[in-house]
Amino acid sequence: MSEATNATQATLATPRRTNPSPPPAPAGPATTPGTASVPVVRHEAALGTLGLFTVLLGAALPLIDFFIVNVALPAIDSDLAAGPALLELIVGGYGVTYAVLLVLGGRLGDTVGRRRLFLTGMAAFGVTSLACGLAPTAWTLVAARVAQGASAALMLPQVLATIQATTQGPRRARAMSLYGATAGLSMVAGQILGGVLVAADVAGSGWRSVFLVNVPVVLVGLVLAVRAVPETRSQRPASVDVPGTLLLALSLVSLLLPLTEGRAAGWPVWTWVSLGVFPPAAAAFYLTERRADRLGRTPLVPPSLLRLESLRRGLLMVVPFSIGFSGFMFVIAVSLQQGLRMGPVSAGLALVPMAVAFFSASLAGPRLIGRYGSRVVTAGGVLQAIGIGLLLLAVRGDWPELGLLALAPGVAVAGLGQGLQLPVLMRLMLSDVPADRAGVGGGVMVTTQQSALALGVATLGSLFLALTESVGMRDALMTTLLVQLALIALTVLLSLRLPRVMR
Repeated sequence: MSEATNATQATLATPRRTNPSPPPAPAGPATTPGTASVPVVRHEAALGTLGLFTVLLGAALPLIDFFIVNVALPAIDSDLAAGPALLELIVGGYGVTYAVLLVLGGRLGDTVGRRRLFLTGMAAFGVTSLACGLAPTAWTLVAARVAQGASAALMLPQVLATIQATTQGPRRARAMSLYGATAGLSMVAGQILGGVLVAADVAGSGWRSVFLVNVPVVLVGLVLAVRAVPETRSQRPASVDVPGTLLLALSLVSLLLPLTEGRAAGWPVWTWVSLGVFPPAAAAFYLTERRADRLGRTPLVPPSLLRLESLRRGLLMVVPFSIGFSGFMFVIAVSLQQGLRMGPVSAGLALVPMAVAFFSASLAGPRLIGRYGSRVVTAGGVLQAIGIGLLLLAVRGDWPELGLLALAPGVAVAGLGQGLQLPVLMRLMLSDVPADRAGVGGGVMVTTQQSALALGVATLGSLFLALTESVGMRDALMTTLLVQLALIALTVLLSLRLPRVMR
């Protein structure tokens, strides 16, 4: 936590504090392609260093909890007799609910106030984390995880929307770079922290500590948010798009739930029926939103917003990136613990070089972007591919005696490449989104990322586990890494179409 604080203080000067809840004052129009001019919301209260640290803390918690359970699953299974299907639901229930409600969370923040929703979501996240840590049965844990995902969906969109509405120019660029660094580092740190907590067995809590650790962090975050996070909201609040919300939920659930649960459940009939529902549900969602947009209403995801070139191209890149990232994190956790017989601490330590390299690259990103523009993303993809290639060579040559030193070069180079991609992509995607639609834009971006993360675990994870049964873990790991290389190649090709100069 201290590293994040120091990095924040080094890059952002603390502004003079003002009234945290001033009324918005328009200052000129901002035009979204294909829509009427929308006033930009400008606020007298800027987001200071402490406020930025607080919202970044709120951004870190949901992402850490997506990955922290990976190394705790064996302990959960042993304690609660969960079985493969319920273990998948413990992971997937959180991810699916989180993805489904993110855009709605962004819309509600635009309407009722982002600081208010941030506080509500963070408090609920603390309560549901406590419920997870005290769960007496596997099904109780599943229910608590679903509620935890819903709480995260209220909190996270407010982070990006607050940054968009309370910063401008170089300050916004630095804040977005720090957000991207926090997001990527949280995903790696989740598994490291999970391994340490499970092994430490604090007060005999075992796996429960991976959830209970959130409670004191949330209490600190709430105190800081009350003091340091300014209130913002859309100047033109819109009502909730009920048809759009229901159709988006149906689309995401019908795709993510069967892919997450299908392998463990043996692919029963309902999984295939659900997958068959996805195409018409997605088409109905798009047509409904387009019609609402044309009639002058306010759809949940305005198609006109997706016509922003920076947002559209960034979303196209973040999908393969996130699928590969989450798939890799799941597969490496299983490989290290079950294939190489590492304990949870050793499995976590194996990822430390990735975390350090990712964070370092993220901090260097703003300077590199100023000099080389979006080609930084292309270079990051190439470096990531080299890192995965080094891992492939290590697995092929040293398995099953593969140790931390042999893993370190590939993991570090891959982390360096990832750190040059994700923060830049997040900054790019929201660069042209008007402040008045910051909540919606952030919700669309994070929903896409979260859905892709869930898809990565479901698809690459299922491929790896299926191959392990037939060809062994080493060859299954190598095949999965080759698939990730293909996804990296796709992101490199897509990066060549990004605008060269970035704001």
